[in-house]
Amino acid sequence: MIGAKDLRWGWLAISASLVAVPASAATGIQIGASGKTYASAAWQCGVHPEDGMAPYVNAGLYNARKKARGTVALNGIAVATVSAASPDATVWLGNGLDAVTVATGSVVDSYPFDVSTVFAGQPNICIPDTRANTFSGDLEYAASFKSYAVVTPGCAFNPLTGRAQPFVNLFDNGRYLLNVSVNNVPLTQLNGTTRMHVPVFLSAGLNVISAANGALSTDYYVRDGGAGTCLLP
Repeated sequence: MIGAKDLRWGWLAISASLVAVPASAATGIQIGASGKTYASAAWQCGVHPEDGMAPYVNAGLYNARKKARGTVALNGIAVATVSAASPDATVWLGNGLDAVTVATGSVVDSYPFDVSTVFAGQPNICIPDTRANTFSGDLEYAASFKSYAVVTPGCAFNPLTGRAQPFVNLFDNGRYLLNVSVNNVPLTQLNGTTRMHVPVFLSAGLNVISAANGALSTDYYVRDGGAGTCLLP
């Protein structure tokens, strides 16, 4: 049974479905041969509003003039129109080799990205390999055995988002100092004594929960938050 004291720590998790990905999030950019467009230097992991953790890049117009316009495409399919007023677009990448293009008139700059997954069945490169985790009933134990998590989500009201959301409990499996994050957003710290578990609210799509014991180990759990909402019992 989860009490109000336990749930308050889950409220600290920012609902990733509400977090937009700004162009400024890019770690660096590459400028096209035309000098008029740009794309991120490398892909990053972000939270897609429906699919959850997924790879993305930013692309658009570079130093756009007042009347400049362009079309951003992924693998030949247009995904956004950019202009001087709105020069940037977020492009969510598919699994494998992707080509992001930015066309301005008859000029097209192309930017290749490789986001191939590392093992069969992995939905995308931003989802960690958890095949070494083990299961016992409705509990999943990390390979390090420093933590474990409930497999089947429950449902609770999240005052941060003002709606009922699915959640799972994450437990410290010993006296470990674990820094807990969900979808790369820091949530709380477990210490195995005064704070031994925390409810983690899930946003839409695939959520990545991590529990890092300093530089020694990082435990990962992947949970599907569905639509990011649920019906209270």
